[in-house]
Amino acid sequence: MAQCIFSQVPVGVPISSDSSFRRSVLKTNNVTFHDKSWTSGIPFNLRSENARSRSRFVVCMSVQQASKPKVAVSPVTLEDAKEPPLHLYKNKEPYTATIVSVERLVGPMAPGETCHIVIDHGGNVPYWEGQSYGIIPPGENPKKPGSPQNVRLYSIASSRYGDNFDGKTASLCVRRAVYYDPETGKEDPSKNGVCSNFLCDSKPGDKIQLTGPSGKIMLLPEDDPNATHIMIATGTGVAPYRGYLRRMFMEDVPTFKFGGLAWLFLGVANSDSLLYDDEFSKYLQDYPDHFRYDCALSREQRNKSGGKMYVQDKIEEYSDEIFKLLDGGAHIYFCGLKGMMPGIQETLKRVSEERGESWDEKLSQLKKNKQWHVEVY
Repeated sequence: MAQCIFSQVPVGVPISSDSSFRRSVLKTNNVTFHDKSWTSGIPFNLRSENARSRSRFVVCMSVQQASKPKVAVSPVTLEDAKEPPLHLYKNKEPYTATIVSVERLVGPMAPGETCHIVIDHGGNVPYWEGQSYGIIPPGENPKKPGSPQNVRLYSIASSRYGDNFDGKTASLCVRRAVYYDPETGKEDPSKNGVCSNFLCDSKPGDKIQLTGPSGKIMLLPEDDPNATHIMIATGTGVAPYRGYLRRMFMEDVPTFKFGGLAWLFLGVANSDSLLYDDEFSKYLQDYPDHFRYDCALSREQRNKSGGKMYVQDKIEEYSDEIFKLLDGGAHIYFCGLKGMMPGIQETLKRVSEERGESWDEKLSQLKKNKQWHVEVY
């Protein structure tokens, strides 16, 4: 199994409001943040296609405490609710939250910019792993003069306890949407994504309008702590899985002791585009019997036919194992751009037919058993 492992842990500092790289980078294997130490003891994996020297930018909070022993969380009363919180704040009466930090997640060779954004909700907008927040960017709706902007949904990229483990923050993983004119090749700011640019340009202390939380389809089933969870993502679709994995492997949650298998498939353009890679690689080191991690790097790897390596190619590579796990009751999740699903569905259908099974019948059974979870946008 190819592993997404790299030997150096560069430390990034918060970016400025523009998208330039005016920042300092320190490469080290021993990292300390806010009096909390995290050490990377991961060996350089010469067998991995994407193991190479590179500059990596990581979120300070994402690697903080990503090692044994697990981190104490509070308040544990967040475990008491029997049903997930839903629509506590609506579009007409949003909650005013505060930006804690905005940090670039990707390296200089990544196409585009993706940021990790920590938001302080003061414990007033609780959520469960797999849910989404709505963000209402400032300004007037261009299609409805006098009305506020439409709400934009973002999958939450932290556990219910947040990156500070105190239940008062939530994190988002946001890719800056930038439009380039196909004729001139130049950026046209008038067509850029309003909300993603607002969030990526935000500074600590800025206020934002928050709605939600919403969503039930991607909630992490916890009735069986020894279950198998197969998580498939492209790009920022990795957000809910980061929340799952922190709950499974980083946090000392008194009511949830994970003893099953979590298997993450992540598709991105190249090594510099990997999101939360240091955090995931640490889980792989600490919990090799309970976590697997495979990456598809479309601009660096080739599939068996010699074409670009996409996440569906990785799924095909491990299709026998995946189908056996699904037959055994595993949950499978898909999150990312909606364009990911046709290729994945086609691959699963082909593999199913090669096994002498009807994919339509199998898919129907997976949905009936609540093993099939899809959130694409």
